Amino acid sequence: MDYAALADKLLDSMQALHKARPQKHINESLHGEAFVLRFIASHGSDVLPGDISGEMNVSSARIAAALNSLESKGLITRRIDLSDRRKILVAITPEGKVLARQQHQAVVAGAAKMLALLGERDAAEYVRITGKLAEIASTNRAEE
Repeated sequence: MDYAALADKLLDSMQALHKARPQKHINESLHGEAFVLRFIASHGSDVLPGDISGEMNVSSARIAAALNSLESKGLITRRIDLSDRRKILVAITPEGKVLARQQHQAVVAGAAKMLALLGERDAAEYVRITGKLAEIASTNRAEE
């Protein structure tokens, strides 16, 4: 098999898909404030900013900016850890929980709509292959 030619076709398809932007809401949920809010919501209270930064693979300054914005919107709170005053603990507010749930439901609905358009067999195959690619990428990243 000519994997280089196949890779060219894949890149062309990925570019066309990127231009069409059907995954816009999915991408937004995996980056920025939406991701930070979802991460905090899924980990309960007392989340460390460093844990968020590590999960997103972004700088602590970028996380601080997102946390500042979320806090100003009343979606999270921050407090000093009484057992280690060098640490800041982040918790989600009730309003933040509601927004995180709404954002998650909207993303799932959009992804489900796209998968339904593919049809049952192709959707299942796409999810299987995407999972396999994620596993391969994760393994390769760990080896670097």
